[in-house]
Amino acid sequence: MTVPIPVSLDLRVPRDRRARALTDLRISVIDRCNFRCPYCMPEADFPRDHEFLSKAQRLRFEEIARLARVFAGFGVHKLRLTGGEPLLRKDLPELVRQLAAIEGIDDIAMTTNGALLAAQAQALRDSGLGRITLSVDSLDAGNYARLSGGRGQVEDVHSAIAAAERAGFGALKLNCVVMRGVNDHEVTGLVAHFRGSGHILRFIEYMDVGTCNEWRRELVVPSAELRERIHAAWPLEPLAANHGSEVARRWRFADGAGEIGFISSVSEPFCGDCTRARLSADGRLYTCLFAQSGHDLRGPLRAGASDADLAGIIGAVWAARDDRYSEIRDATMPATRARVEMYEIGG
Repeated sequence: MTVPIPVSLDLRVPRDRRARALTDLRISVIDRCNFRCPYCMPEADFPRDHEFLSKAQRLRFEEIARLARVFAGFGVHKLRLTGGEPLLRKDLPELVRQLAAIEGIDDIAMTTNGALLAAQAQALRDSGLGRITLSVDSLDAGNYARLSGGRGQVEDVHSAIAAAERAGFGALKLNCVVMRGVNDHEVTGLVAHFRGSGHILRFIEYMDVGTCNEWRRELVVPSAELRERIHAAWPLEPLAANHGSEVARRWRFADGAGEIGFISSVSEPFCGDCTRARLSADGRLYTCLFAQSGHDLRGPLRAGASDADLAGIIGAVWAARDDRYSEIRDATMPATRARVEMYEIGG
């Protein structure tokens, strides 16, 4: 049963200690994944018998929707469903339906590897999902298999894109995490394949998220270097951001063949514009992708906390937020610093 937020409840939009508002919530619906990408969930650390959260430990759909409703009271209007792989969560379109009914929520997106999308794209669209971001780290069959830990097939990428198009999703965002000597040689090939398609290819610098991906700076290919490579083949022109907290720098092809984006957390940190909070599948609130720990919301929720109580917890956490890891990673952060794993809170 939905418990509405009382009209009298004062939910003034909170600002963190760096005057950043709260407008976006990323919701991890499950910590499991059907891939074993080396930059997120390497097979050596997450074998087939790895113990993930049990069903009882994960937030139920009505609990996620209730928390999202409280966040909406603070001014959150954008939701993104993540994982793990969100499509492993049974009956996901039902959650989308519940979230789409929340007043104030005007944008629901999902990030997926796409392997299971073809069978669910239409149901998700009909339930209110507005946008899809698809992970596409390679279009070479062998390299795609390696980058998915031997669990993915590049044919599924093409099937996922076709299914999303049939369902009416329009422009997809296609994310490619670039690693030097691993897949950076495919960058221009990816651009050649997708430019003119109506979809937006985005190149992401390899980040030190979590503690098990063996991140090394020499594997990072700076966005500026990629832009130069692409510009040499297809001249690019900068585009203005759609909104102030947008993480990708936008560029368009001078010949009108669409746009591409670059997410440069390592070489060009954007902490100062970050308005995103993250909710893990077990109900912990994280204020940064590189956080060391989260704040429990599931406990109070299941103990009978009111919406006002939950709002008080969330507001206090956000007001105390001072995260800016990407800006200070080289200056003060020890290499051994503990960080939450990306599969727990999404990208």
